[in-house]
Amino acid sequence: MRFTSLGSGSEGNALVVEVSEGASTTRVLLDCGFSVRELQRRLLRAGLDFSDLDALIVTHEHTDHVGSALTLARKARLPVFMSWGTALACGADDGSIDLRILWAGDPLAIGDIEIHPYTVPHDAREPLQFVFSDGDARLGVLTDTGCPTPHIVEMLGGADALVLECNHDREMLAASRYPASLKRRIAGDLGHLANDAAAHLLAQIDRSRMRHLIAAHLSQQNNTPELAKAALAQVVGAAAGDIVAATQADGFDWRTL
Repeated sequence: MRFTSLGSGSEGNALVVEVSEGASTTRVLLDCGFSVRELQRRLLRAGLDFSDLDALIVTHEHTDHVGSALTLARKARLPVFMSWGTALACGADDGSIDLRILWAGDPLAIGDIEIHPYTVPHDAREPLQFVFSDGDARLGVLTDTGCPTPHIVEMLGGADALVLECNHDREMLAASRYPASLKRRIAGDLGHLANDAAAHLLAQIDRSRMRHLIAAHLSQQNNTPELAKAALAQVVGAAAGDIVAATQADGFDWRTL
């Protein structure tokens, strides 16, 4: 199994997960927060095209995640997997796409990829996050949540790789020019993980198999890669330079498990 981010942040998110078994390869796109043209450009950078994708999975209806997902689904004739609440919120239930409904706690298989949806506290209709597996290695993804929960800790435990939200630094957010209402939303229990909250979550999960740790969904206004990486590095006893931070412009390169 290998995975790459095409971009991560408040301006757009997309992640590709790929599993190869013998002569067959399965690829799924997690979120599509970019225009179709921009997504194509980013896929080409990763050596891929629309035709290489087998399915699209959407975490929730916020624009930086759903973006052009429905347009892409129609253009590339891709099945789209999301919760019923997300489908209602983004208008995916109009019959124009091949919609497949996901239920938290009900694993499914797309080709050779095992997918485990799980619930998170976030201010969306019915948000889900995911753990991907090829039967041996596990990739945990958590990009939008307001606070750690025991269920999240359980779902991410034992992952070989973790893409973990480090959205903001609390002091930078407090000092920013954002309206007070937006600051409360971001920092609230249904908003986004601060660096210290992400580190607290990381400290609780079973990291015995972890080989890749990536800080993701960083705010360009209220965080820095250095602060995010330092927070996670302190938990795992590594140097900050050993932690990867996904960027809005480039995401991160292919990682193999």
